[in-house]
Amino acid sequence: MSVSKEAKHAFDAAPWTGKTKRYDIVKEGSIAVALVAIMAIFLSLFLGSPDDTPLTFKGWAISNPDNFYATAVQELSGSSGTATYGAPYNKAADGLNVGPLWLQKWAGVTRPIDTVNEFVIAPLSTQVLSTDIASALATWKSAADSQKHDWAVAYDDAITKAEGKISTVPAGAYGPVPVLAQGLTDMAKGGALDAALLSQGGFFQTDNTKQILFFGDGAYLDEAGTTANLQGGTWGMMNETGRYPGQAWLWLYSFWYQIPPFNNENSKPIGTNADAYIMVIMGIMSLGLILIPVIPGVRSLPMRIPIHRGIWRQYYDENGIKRRKK
Repeated sequence: MSVSKEAKHAFDAAPWTGKTKRYDIVKEGSIAVALVAIMAIFLSLFLGSPDDTPLTFKGWAISNPDNFYATAVQELSGSSGTATYGAPYNKAADGLNVGPLWLQKWAGVTRPIDTVNEFVIAPLSTQVLSTDIASALATWKSAADSQKHDWAVAYDDAITKAEGKISTVPAGAYGPVPVLAQGLTDMAKGGALDAALLSQGGFFQTDNTKQILFFGDGAYLDEAGTTANLQGGTWGMMNETGRYPGQAWLWLYSFWYQIPPFNNENSKPIGTNADAYIMVIMGIMSLGLILIPVIPGVRSLPMRIPIHRGIWRQYYDENGIKRRKK
């Protein structure tokens, strides 16, 4: 025997008439919070995430001075990742797109960053300089923009041809660029560059955008990410430092970076714009989840697939609602 769909809906919507039991939800919640707090404190003492030391320009300049030096030259020549990124930092590139939608370009330059002055010249200008560096800085500031560009690009190209080995770069018309790059490297080794970049925004400063961008232009941050198992190709978005599990709920975001064409940076147009496409995909999926109650067909799946009736079959039988028999 079976009943009509209307009768099932009417029964499901009717007020509860079954047995009831007194329940103190405040007491239950308080006990649950206390137990969870105790467990969290206990587990954090033995299984807490590692407290790794922060990355610093001093650590970079000491561990890999050639790479830091070469990155400083790239900031001066305008060839670094930050200098060529595009919006929101500059107009050097159009940025990511999803088909005809140029997201970064439309957003515009909202956080302008001049890598030449903000990453190199301004930090050096805050220091008590040696005669050589002071002279090089004065020469740079008095030169025409075209001359500055020619010096820096020529030296950047020479370093690239020397495969990043500064000691093997031949002499050339590089102007004051080598002295400026060495001065910034020495400044970083002494630990002064970290504070100089942070203080550019004011005394009470918590914005580390410039430091992170500068780190990202060299190999230091990328190598640290690889060592800590935080790269996208190793599901690093889900991890904390090292192999400690982190935000497991991000698995769905990280999943897309593991499959073609998203994991191929040279695949056009999706691979080269993977971040934008994945953002759109996740946005559509999230919207679909939010709109489940109003999507025809989807919202009625619980009634079409009555798993709940199997779980509560005794209740339905006792109250006169019979399961459909084949």
